Amino acid sequence: MENRKPRTRMVHGGTRRSRWNEVSEAIFLTQGFVYDSAEQAEQRFVSSGPDEYIYARYGNPTVAMFEERMALLEGAEDAFAAASGMAAVNGALTSMLKAGDHLVSARALFGSCLYIVEEILPRFGVEVTLVDGSDLDAWRAAVRPDTKAVFFESMSNPTLDLVDIEAVAKIAHAQDAVVIVDNVFSTPVFSRAVEQGADVVVYSSTKHIDGQGRTLGGVILGQREHIRGVVEPYMKHTGGSMSPFTAWVQLKGLETIDLRVRAQAGSAQAIAEAINGHDALEKVIYPGLPGHPQSDLARRQLGSGGTMLALELVGGKEAAFRFLNALEIVLISNNLGDAKSIVTHPATTTHQRLTAERRADLGIGDGLVRLSVGIEDTEDLIDDILSALDAV
Repeated sequence: MENRKPRTRMVHGGTRRSRWNEVSEAIFLTQGFVYDSAEQAEQRFVSSGPDEYIYARYGNPTVAMFEERMALLEGAEDAFAAASGMAAVNGALTSMLKAGDHLVSARALFGSCLYIVEEILPRFGVEVTLVDGSDLDAWRAAVRPDTKAVFFESMSNPTLDLVDIEAVAKIAHAQDAVVIVDNVFSTPVFSRAVEQGADVVVYSSTKHIDGQGRTLGGVILGQREHIRGVVEPYMKHTGGSMSPFTAWVQLKGLETIDLRVRAQAGSAQAIAEAINGHDALEKVIYPGLPGHPQSDLARRQLGSGGTMLALELVGGKEAAFRFLNALEIVLISNNLGDAKSIVTHPATTTHQRLTAERRADLGIGDGLVRLSVGIEDTEDLIDDILSALDAV
């Protein structure tokens, strides 16, 4: 499968068939496994082979298929599947950090990611320095000889600020720091994060990977030595593993991810161009627009503007709420990467725990809405969004 194109990998990669040779991957809904003898059980706990299992928290055939398929998609050596996107973020960070370590993180993060780097890690003695992720001089100033890792969202939630993975990786690697990238908005379809220098890549597979709003999941990808030697022991002992049913559902999602994400990104580009300059909008934030300050980086790093837009409405929260309530096709929810288009008001939902001053510092104003573009007809979406903007 390593020599096949991504769509082929996502249909066939990592498949393990039972003796019945089923076409669709089997769900192994079992928490334990039977040994042929006491000696085999003893040996299994000492050293397990690639298809030898002990307990579902440690590994499962259905989950292993998902992990292998994700590694093929991302171009990583290995992967560990987690119970949720935040379990993956937490596991990627806490599996390798301890009291006295130093982490440098971009400050523009999803609200729960901010909670981990600002509240949880310092509570256990990890020193955290926050920087403007788009400012390479800020990274250079913050990364020190004792820095253990750097962490950032390659495209931030919800303001779509990009971080130059290759440039930050060079700065971090010069000090032997590990580069951990949350790649959710960039998607594994457009990502080349491993090639660009990321050591560890994290996804909330709840988003584009499932793609249809069904299950929570996450995945941590990287070199096999790190995934099996650092991440796996932490995750299997702290209980953050993915369930077999979730893995099966998300394997089905991977079969269509390339088709879905490319269609979503094409619609997002068309929507951004159609609504840009509307009187109800202060601005349209979309990395695929020529006027976006990081459009060159988006083309170089992803080859696409992605599936997400951020709209800043004139009139603050009142205008934003009028816009949300006037939409007929686009749903109000806080998920993203779904087949259905979804809109969110971050200031009152995903980032509501932050102070107004902190939100302003991150560029999250009361008039900002985040739009995740689905796979509906592009013209229908443009009509719906324009009508809602006209209503504002």
